[in-house]
Amino acid sequence: MYENLLPRFLRYVKTQTRSNPESTTTPSTQTQVDFAHSLQQELEDLGLEDIHYDSNSGYVVATLPRNTTKEVPSIGFIAHMDTADFNAENVQPQIFENYDGHSEIQLDKQGMYTLNPSEFPNLKNYQGETLITTDGSTLLGADDKAGIAEIMTAMEILLNQPEILHGDIKVAFEPDEEIGVGADKFDVADFNVDFAYTMDGGPLGELEYETFNAAQAEIHIQGKNVHPGTAKDIMINALQLAIDFHNQLPADEVPEKTEGTQGFYHLMDFNGNPEEAQLTYIIRDHDHEKFEQRKEQMMQIQNKLNEQFQQQRVFVNMYDQYYNMKEVIAKDMTSVELAKNAMLDLAIAPIIAPVRGGTDGSKISYMGLPTPNIFAGAENMHGRFEYVSLQTMEKAAALIVKIAELNAK
Repeated sequence: MYENLLPRFLRYVKTQTRSNPESTTTPSTQTQVDFAHSLQQELEDLGLEDIHYDSNSGYVVATLPRNTTKEVPSIGFIAHMDTADFNAENVQPQIFENYDGHSEIQLDKQGMYTLNPSEFPNLKNYQGETLITTDGSTLLGADDKAGIAEIMTAMEILLNQPEILHGDIKVAFEPDEEIGVGADKFDVADFNVDFAYTMDGGPLGELEYETFNAAQAEIHIQGKNVHPGTAKDIMINALQLAIDFHNQLPADEVPEKTEGTQGFYHLMDFNGNPEEAQLTYIIRDHDHEKFEQRKEQMMQIQNKLNEQFQQQRVFVNMYDQYYNMKEVIAKDMTSVELAKNAMLDLAIAPIIAPVRGGTDGSKISYMGLPTPNIFAGAENMHGRFEYVSLQTMEKAAALIVKIAELNAK
């Protein structure tokens, strides 16, 4: 049933599809366009219908028509094609069968990079399983090519086993998720389903429908630079003013000191000179009211510092990125309950907890399509220590099939 899953996944991760935040095209890289067309051909070979590549959004979309006469909800499954901002050239996956759950895994020949359970304790969860890792020089790309492989495999199973009844199923493979714009041009009307799932979560059992509210703030500081020898009462050092701005934010409300549903300010970039300086922050909170308060606090700091100079020296440009999808999905929990029941049927323990991050389901949910997130299996995403369990990928594919089956009942 899953014989094509591993070779399919290995083929995907060896294809370079890193996105580019500096690009002005959609998709942001030609490699994603090429990969999209290869997926389009694969969908045609499998036998799905209404397969098309949307040149505006960069999405590949296909339909598996229903084989039941009952009127049941239509479902979508979504995964992204791009990989994150880490070396993705010449990915050489390694396969470790029957992992013992406690040994160190050497990634590179020199032994510089290893997967050690003392550092990565989740490895202990994979005793007896087959792990796919990097060779230490690249990321793996299981985020989110595991999701694509799982969706493809599930569609293959449903096509080859027509006795499994299901409603209309749509699949979509998207670009540029890792640079935060993948969902911006998604055509919800064209996708035309009642609810969907992103197959983009981490370990086995993850089922997520609560995310951060998110904003980004870009602060420009204009100083006044003169010779330091004659600077008294004249110089306005933009770097010092930037430090003053930062120091007025709550010191403990940063990623490294928060957990659970605690929000934060995260300084992403700080550069400049005495004449001018720039800071970039991301702002996160699960609670929408607290989220708005965090944004307001930044504006208050701007105003306070400007009042000290009685002129504009601090300029805050702030914009929202995405919102907590719980506010949409909680109005109708059908999608979450269906996935939860499908997990229980497969003896998978559901792990339902707020995400300290976001998914493209956040944006898509606010477009009118409730879209919680389901595990795809990747661990240690976005770097050389990324790995995934073959057995977890098989269970994710089985879960897609089970969701379709239960939905038809």
